[in-house]
Amino acid sequence: MTDLPFPVQPMLAKAVAAVPEPDSVPGGLVYEPKWDGFRAIVRIADGTCDIGSRGSKMLTRYFPELVEALLENLPERCVVDGEIVVRKGEPGAERLDWDALSQRIHPAESRVRLLAGQTPSSFVAFDLLALDGADLTGVPFGERRKALEGVGESFAQPVHLSQVTHDVELARRWLVEFEGAGLDGVVAKPLAAGYEPNKRRMLKVKHHRSADTVVLGYRVHKSGQGVGSLLLGLYDDDGGLRNVGGISAFSDTRRLELVGELEQDVMRDDDGAAELGATERSRFAPAKDVSYIRLHPRRVVEVRYDQMEGDRFRHTVQFERWRPDREARSCTFDQLDIPAAYDLSRVLAGGGGTPG
Repeated sequence: MTDLPFPVQPMLAKAVAAVPEPDSVPGGLVYEPKWDGFRAIVRIADGTCDIGSRGSKMLTRYFPELVEALLENLPERCVVDGEIVVRKGEPGAERLDWDALSQRIHPAESRVRLLAGQTPSSFVAFDLLALDGADLTGVPFGERRKALEGVGESFAQPVHLSQVTHDVELARRWLVEFEGAGLDGVVAKPLAAGYEPNKRRMLKVKHHRSADTVVLGYRVHKSGQGVGSLLLGLYDDDGGLRNVGGISAFSDTRRLELVGELEQDVMRDDDGAAELGATERSRFAPAKDVSYIRLHPRRVVEVRYDQMEGDRFRHTVQFERWRPDREARSCTFDQLDIPAAYDLSRVLAGGGGTPG
């Protein structure tokens, strides 16, 4: 087998505001749908199948039905990049089912087997990193794609080959139309680029800004019942975990549910009492209680946000979903969408004045 290390850190995408023109990068772009599932790097070697997630978490044991299908559909020696998804709905009205997919990460083997039958998964392949002992990561994507298409000629459900197009107008239609099927947007891939693990070399257009964050703790609601807000963190370049904001606005029912869901993550002192932490006091509300119940930093939540102010979310963010497929340490600042710099004087000049 190739010396390509495994698990492989997948190549990532940088967010852009709109689907880019095909000639906007040297060598051109090709476009693919952006799937809303678990990113997965699959290795087939010596009659075994290994599945690694974006954060290098091994997913193999959670998808036994997919392991069998991948062994049947993929070459005997290969490494493939793709996405694990779960489908729901009747033929002609199918869409992706994130909730069902997230439930597939479960510690109990009996539950894993039950869900494999009730909500079977599919795999969508979109890149070929190694084949028959050859490392293809240094090969341009255009060539890797042709090799993947050759491999994909014999694919059968639940293994699929992601479609691509060179037509930017079609890609823009995908961005609008495919949302109805639960997809997340469009990805533009440089045809001349090699595969660079953990580097943001591709371009993505999503329907909203999102980030995967670590849950640091929670504040009790002012009523004294349930979770009032979740405190969020991201890892910086030095490996430090920094507070970046919080989620609130939960319903009364959800506040109480969250207490139970987070119970196993609560940090406790030698006497078994929950440990408390404290955040900085707000200069606008200095009397506000800033204490919170500390949690082990291992639970990941995806949030929606509008913009950043410094290294924190500008406003309270919205809970999107738990991310059981992500390792907490993979949640870093570099995933955030940072707007391109723009001169304020040009904005002011648009109102008819002369910048000073």
